Amino acid sequence: MSKLRKPTLLVLVLCSAFLNSLLFYPQIATANQIHIVNGKIVDSPLLSPDADYKTIEYIDGAARLNDHANGYCISYPADMYLDASLSQVVNSLNNYDTTIEIYYDDFADNSNTRNVADYIYYSNLFMRNSTDHYKTMEKNMVINGLNAHILGWQRAKLNRVPHDKNNYLSAEIAKNYHEVYTILIKSTHDVMQFMPIIESFQIIPRQGRANINTRFIKTQHYYQTRETQDFYTRFFSDSAPLTWGIYDFSINNGYEHLSNLEGALGGSFDFILWYKSISTPFPADILIDAYQRGKYVELTLHTELADQSNKSIMYAILNGDYDNYFSRYALELKAFGRPVLFRLNNEMNGDWCNWSSFHFSKDTEIFKQVWRHVFQIFHTCQADNVLWVWNPNDKSFPDFKWNHPLMYFPGAEYVDIIGLTGYNTGSYYSYEPWREFTEIYDPLYADYTRWFYFPLMITEFACNSVGGDKARWISDMQKGFARYPDIKVAVWFNGIDYDADQTPARIYRLDETLQTMAAFSRVFNSTLSSMELVRP
Repeated sequence: MSKLRKPTLLVLVLCSAFLNSLLFYPQIATANQIHIVNGKIVDSPLLSPDADYKTIEYIDGAARLNDHANGYCISYPADMYLDASLSQVVNSLNNYDTTIEIYYDDFADNSNTRNVADYIYYSNLFMRNSTDHYKTMEKNMVINGLNAHILGWQRAKLNRVPHDKNNYLSAEIAKNYHEVYTILIKSTHDVMQFMPIIESFQIIPRQGRANINTRFIKTQHYYQTRETQDFYTRFFSDSAPLTWGIYDFSINNGYEHLSNLEGALGGSFDFILWYKSISTPFPADILIDAYQRGKYVELTLHTELADQSNKSIMYAILNGDYDNYFSRYALELKAFGRPVLFRLNNEMNGDWCNWSSFHFSKDTEIFKQVWRHVFQIFHTCQADNVLWVWNPNDKSFPDFKWNHPLMYFPGAEYVDIIGLTGYNTGSYYSYEPWREFTEIYDPLYADYTRWFYFPLMITEFACNSVGGDKARWISDMQKGFARYPDIKVAVWFNGIDYDADQTPARIYRLDETLQTMAAFSRVFNSTLSSMELVRP
């Protein structure tokens, strides 16, 4: 067998797949400067006001990125490649040993973060976990006339992460009171050698606008069972209509209440939502009982422990501590044999979740590695009746670029369905405004259909009755859903959130009043009628 040759420069330039990958390697430069517009290399930039414009200069064996859209420039080793696919969120420079992520945040209109000082404080609260994070340095300095906060830290290497980059250096560089650039460096090496990269950072005039320059396209998982494939076609194909699911805690004690609710509504729910943690056993009885009643389960698994010793859980999973647990779980899912929507660690961009990167080095790669690791265990165990649902919250808390939903996406080959979650939490709490259904889902749907070519589902949602007209909110859903053809399933959260004094704060029950029931029944049955036309 002949040896594979290294591709020539001409082949690299002509390969459209390479160019569309949005990874820019130093080898492709035919001159001292290359131009990148909207994620693609161009010979000469013909710029519109909305173009995402960058240039890379190569001088004396070094590289310099001029990110005109985000308004900065930075020098870096010439062997690193640029990933500009998520330029509106992050630009990253990479080689085998090191990743440099660069973020730009503007808090002028951010109601939750008042200024750069708040951002720096909140971004680094993970360091309170001194068991897993060892601080190597911290100082304030001035970089090219800009005030900067520098923090270095380490964590132990993780056994299940190949070539784990466990050494960190971050710099929050303040442009002014409310604008900040963050450089996050992750490496297998001592990160202090990268201080010259941070010190090279400068502000340049902004030109154009940063964009999302890619779209994630679903990968077919051919190993799935025939029944699972048929299930997917029935509920999630392009032609599938909207169908409904529900969460109701009463199911834990039987189906009497849900059956009465379905009777009053004049139809049945095809899906039920259930939550489990890794402290609880596999819910075989729930899955079997639901299937016998003609329902499928959206099974949500949270990596949290009953004793609240959660601060190290993601690291523990990537050390292999839970491999046996996930293997048993996968085998029991396989033994069940029927299709299951498997939602792992939803709302990961919320700091209330112990699996958020807010708690783990502000490094979203930790979440992605856990997802891929569990996915691979399920694949090895041939749990081929599982459909994987990836599901951020509609709003990120904290609303920082390093905590953006796209930073948590593990890759198209590891996901089957994209989940949406947006609640109208009402106005019981002064910091929560009443939000109409389309106010939540119009922008969410626009973003997610631009970012993903996947079927969508609303994995859980509801409306509080405190602060507005809940029945009208429910009625307005019908108009909204008519504009969202890619949303295939909607799951109502039929519960109540209580405040610290156990007073109902967010009353999400759709059967709260006759008016809310009547409104939901009209929407419910209008979609059920359309579904009957396409049922097999």
